[in-house]
Amino acid sequence: MKRLPILIFLLILISCGPREEQQLKPLPNVLFIVADDLGYADLSCMGSEFYETPNIDRIATKGTKFTNGYAGCQVCSPSRATIMSGQFTARHGITDWIGEKSGEAWRSEGRFSELLPADYKHALSTEIYTWPKAMQAAGYTTFFAGKWHVGDEGSLPEDHGFDINVGGWETGSPKGGYFAPYINPKMESGPDGENLSIRLAKETVSFIKSCESKPFFAFLSFYAVHGPIQASREKWEKYRRKAIDMGVDSLGFERGDLLPIRKNQDHPVYAGLIETMDDAVGIVLDALQALNLEEETIVIFTSDNGGVVSGDGYATNNSPLYGGKGMQWEGGIRVPFIIKVPGSKQKGVENHTPVMGTDFYPTVLDLIGVKLSPEAQIDGKSLKPILLSERETMEERPLIWHYPHYGNQGGRPASMMRKGKWKLIHYYENRGGALYNLEEDPSESVNMAKDEPEIFELMKGELMEQLNEMKAVFPQADPQYSMIQETNFVLKRMKRKQQQLEKQRMNMLKADWQPNADWWGSMVVRD
Repeated sequence: MKRLPILIFLLILISCGPREEQQLKPLPNVLFIVADDLGYADLSCMGSEFYETPNIDRIATKGTKFTNGYAGCQVCSPSRATIMSGQFTARHGITDWIGEKSGEAWRSEGRFSELLPADYKHALSTEIYTWPKAMQAAGYTTFFAGKWHVGDEGSLPEDHGFDINVGGWETGSPKGGYFAPYINPKMESGPDGENLSIRLAKETVSFIKSCESKPFFAFLSFYAVHGPIQASREKWEKYRRKAIDMGVDSLGFERGDLLPIRKNQDHPVYAGLIETMDDAVGIVLDALQALNLEEETIVIFTSDNGGVVSGDGYATNNSPLYGGKGMQWEGGIRVPFIIKVPGSKQKGVENHTPVMGTDFYPTVLDLIGVKLSPEAQIDGKSLKPILLSERETMEERPLIWHYPHYGNQGGRPASMMRKGKWKLIHYYENRGGALYNLEEDPSESVNMAKDEPEIFELMKGELMEQLNEMKAVFPQADPQYSMIQETNFVLKRMKRKQQQLEKQRMNMLKADWQPNADWWGSMVVRD
């Protein structure tokens, strides 16, 4: 009888802890994998017949694949800040890739644009209570490997809650390319020829092995498949033959809004880059199995924005979606979005609920039984009820994108909102707006703004109200703008670029094609 008060006291202590009562079993591990510039249709499990991704497909066969999964932005830095913060881009203030010019400095780009792009924050504020900080507070050892690009010194991974940082620094592309020697002050170079994606996977496995019995949060952030587009000679040859066997169109590019757009998935080097990244994912998944951790680890896979159809490497096509990275259409923001939860009945399931990069943070905390801190100002929602089969969908809510900039890939300054089946695009140039029914028209081919004026005006009003509440910054008219200069520039660039791309594409499919001897920087197509 003397033990009873002690037991009651212990029960009270447990009930007052940060974790919910039903989650008092050991904390699950969390492996979060994000690819760079990987398109919606760039995986076998997302419909590609050209690219081969058996390891990423393994995650989908054991988890939930969201067919309406969205990145936080159509370019990388804002989207990555959204993952870390759970906030829309207009709220955290990083609305363009860090390093791009804005305001009057934009004129030096020589693009004759109608607007001067808005200013934006160049680092993720350390005042934001980030996802890794929350994981640290919950007792996790936290690890980051790969691309960071949401700040420099003072705003690096270790400043935002990661105990260990391998390879994460200010830059957004792999300096030196995908083969060692690397140019990365946060990671020792490997032997000449070592592949960067494979190296990051092995670093992640070493970290997992070091954790022993303590729960881990491993954030594997590939530089792939961002340019420069590089792969081994063997993988290029494999996909060169595959492209020819599948049939090669005589023309590979069509005219887009501001730049040519790749028509098909037939880039053999890009395919090899994807497969190498998939090989790296396989290394980590195999390690989880070998260490008997597969059933104790939440695994998430996604991309930071849509695939590159224009600009950069002109590498892929996101059909049935239109557009790609940097653009306001679905191809720029809809991405692979896969979550595997140990013990869930949801295995190999497709879910059509619109979800976003804002949701990862609250979802994982909910799954591990940790309440959101009052310090966190989260725009996302927990997907736990869907992942654990408690319900098939969630209440309709607005998803918001704010990109008051011109994309290197041909995008225009715009804000977007999706609510239910409807998507609104609000252009900041003198172009009006657009409304699309994504359930019936995922390719955004029919603008319904004039047919559904009430829906259009209601959504536009709600979007602007939300942006103003978040203190969004907007682009301004350029008093030096000339429509004639812009039109001439766009037409000349379109013609020149299309000719260059068609020649490069056909050369790359020839058996005797030779890139630079070391492959470093050899596949970048520059404006």
